[in-house]
Amino acid sequence: MTEREPEIFVICPTAGIAPGEAKAFSLSRIGDNGEARPFPIVIIHTVSGGFVGYVNSCPHEGKWLNIGSGQFFTPDRTLLRCGRHGATFEIDTGLCNVGACAGQSLEPIALAVIDGEVCLCGVALVEDLPDPFDDLDETMEIMIHPD
Repeated sequence: MTEREPEIFVICPTAGIAPGEAKAFSLSRIGDNGEARPFPIVIIHTVSGGFVGYVNSCPHEGKWLNIGSGQFFTPDRTLLRCGRHGATFEIDTGLCNVGACAGQSLEPIALAVIDGEVCLCGVALVEDLPDPFDDLDETMEIMIHPD
């Protein structure tokens, strides 16, 4: 029996997110039934220089954290904040400490920094949509008829 290599997908360069900032990404993952499903994530470049990531979904009602104001942080930038309900979450752990989902956590995603790129690990993503012209003949003839 052979072991499968873990799925690793480059999301962005490390320089694409400034320290102390967060960025949302709208991806598609392959569900258990083989179909593509939306997979919104948020990646935070911590002030200390590390990267953490979560599914961009508040445990309270499943809304994006940055819905509404578009911001991920509390005004003092020490916590993540749900823009819809105001719940706050610890940046490093995703634990909700105030709000309707207190005690619950954001769903973490596995990240790795490889060669200056932030990579998502262990999730089967839909990388490319199939080319609608794949089934057509390789050569397309265009005929121009003079009048």
